[in-house]
Amino acid sequence: MTAFVLTDEQLMLRDGLTKFLASRYDLDASRAAVKTGAGWQPEIWRALAQDLGVLGASLPESVGGTGGGPTELMVIAEALGYALVVEPFVDTAVLGAGLLRRCAGPRAAELLAQLVDGAAVTAFAATESGPDLHVVATAARRRGDGEGWVLDGAKSVVTSAPIATHLLVTARTSGNPDDRDGISLFLLDPAASGITAHPMRTIDDRVAADLVFDGVRLPGDALLGAEGGAWPLVEQVVDEATAAVCAEAVGCMRKVLADTVEYTKQRKQFGQPLSRFQALQHRMVDMYMEVEQAAAAVQLATLALDAPSRTERARGVSVAKATTSRAARFVGQNAVQLHGGMGMTEELAVGHYFKRLTAFEYEFGTESAHLARYTALDQSRS
Repeated sequence: MTAFVLTDEQLMLRDGLTKFLASRYDLDASRAAVKTGAGWQPEIWRALAQDLGVLGASLPESVGGTGGGPTELMVIAEALGYALVVEPFVDTAVLGAGLLRRCAGPRAAELLAQLVDGAAVTAFAATESGPDLHVVATAARRRGDGEGWVLDGAKSVVTSAPIATHLLVTARTSGNPDDRDGISLFLLDPAASGITAHPMRTIDDRVAADLVFDGVRLPGDALLGAEGGAWPLVEQVVDEATAAVCAEAVGCMRKVLADTVEYTKQRKQFGQPLSRFQALQHRMVDMYMEVEQAAAAVQLATLALDAPSRTERARGVSVAKATTSRAARFVGQNAVQLHGGMGMTEELAVGHYFKRLTAFEYEFGTESAHLARYTALDQSRS
């Protein structure tokens, strides 16, 4: 595996996005938008698309993208995590873009161009009764006239669904609920007749919804890709999204650690700053080591995303998710403890970051789930 080194262009992307977020992305305004407003800041989204071009970072120039890849997505996600951005980058620019660019057809190409421009927001509806995305009971059957499909079923906790312009939905077109074959991918209008949404706000201040599909009539071109052959595509793109949220978590942890170090320099006890106490110095060094181990694991996973072997890709991603989940728990909990009672309040940023790091542990599989996947993959090689 080659060494992980950012190019000059990737460094410019990171620095430009970091400066933009530092000057334009206010945490209080972001949380107000979530709690009392639209759930996000559309003007920030447009700026990310049109001023910085980050929404098309992994897409080809033919649809308006910049032709980047996993490394660009990692750089962007880490910067967004450092600023605690709630806008749906992973849902749209990683999951949505990753699924659409691998599906041939005019509808996919048209939507990709809208995504790059910031006009489209996608939500990926895949989760049902458990964490295994290949367990799909939602069913799509051909209409009697042969001109389209009818969709029935339900999906749970679909992040970004309340603000999405398009839904990407997995549905079974053949086989049993736990088969990996027979899963198809469909493009839906969230306002279509027969879709009922039950919106919610997650603990980390993101918008989501449970969705129910009751006899939703779809045109024939709503099917993306080959009928019944979506699972390998879904699995690959979910791995890419998992690596991206791991990079986001690393950005969150870097900010939490920096804030904690600064807080202990200013907060005094027994007449001297907390940062002078050796036991607390050791704890912050341990936090730093966890962050750097997580960052290294994310870099290896990013390189593995381009590996020709599905096993190598999945192993790299699972190592990153398990390592980063452990680090997120350690860093988040210690940051709150070192801030004292203020650490859990709405007044300090660390409380908001802690909620995001806690939610991250359960996104795209827990630490134990990825350790189990890694073990299974390792055994399959022997």
